[in-house]
Amino acid sequence: MSSIRVRAQLSDGVTNVRALISHPMETGQRTDSGGNTIPAHYITEVKASLGDREILTANWGPAISRNPYLSFQFEGASSGDTLDISWVDNNGESDSTQVRIS
Repeated sequence: MSSIRVRAQLSDGVTNVRALISHPMETGQRTDSGGNTIPAHYITEVKASLGDREILTANWGPAISRNPYLSFQFEGASSGDTLDISWVDNNGESDSTQVRIS
């Protein structure tokens, strides 16, 4: 199961994208109940593309909240096109998903 839930809707030539990413987004500055530092674990890059066209690249860091929400708009898509969204984190983990624009 993907860690990314996304909707992409076309309205008057503009595609509205809303994505929710399940990720702990730990800063590396918090401690657990035993006083041990919780290791840093956060998304460093989010990408969205439509075929070969890169729509968005977001460089993130530890200041982004847990389970981040991302919303953006772009022009030039058609209903039925496939939008690819992916992320990579500082531990080398990654995930991606595709959504058809409705």
